[in-house]
Amino acid sequence: MPKIAHPHITSDPAICGGSAIIGGTRFPVRSVVAYVLHHGLAPEELVARFPHLTLAQVHDALAYYYDNRDEIEREITENTEDNVRSRRSL
Repeated sequence: MPKIAHPHITSDPAICGGSAIIGGTRFPVRSVVAYVLHHGLAPEELVARFPHLTLAQVHDALAYYYDNRDEIEREITENTEDNVRSRRSL
């Protein structure tokens, strides 16, 4: 399957540990997924809470998630509070 282009999504090892983020922000795709799919916020509500985001960016982040579900689910798991705490105590 060819790699799908997501014009609003970038990744930089120096930002959020290389996680997929909305370009020009430090807002991870995993956070969009958490707010919209796990907590039930509508994309329009997310944009209202974070006015530096656009609706196009949020929808592209969701599309990126569906194209890269395993990667983003792994990031969500790795970044739970318990996992972050346990890494800090090492």
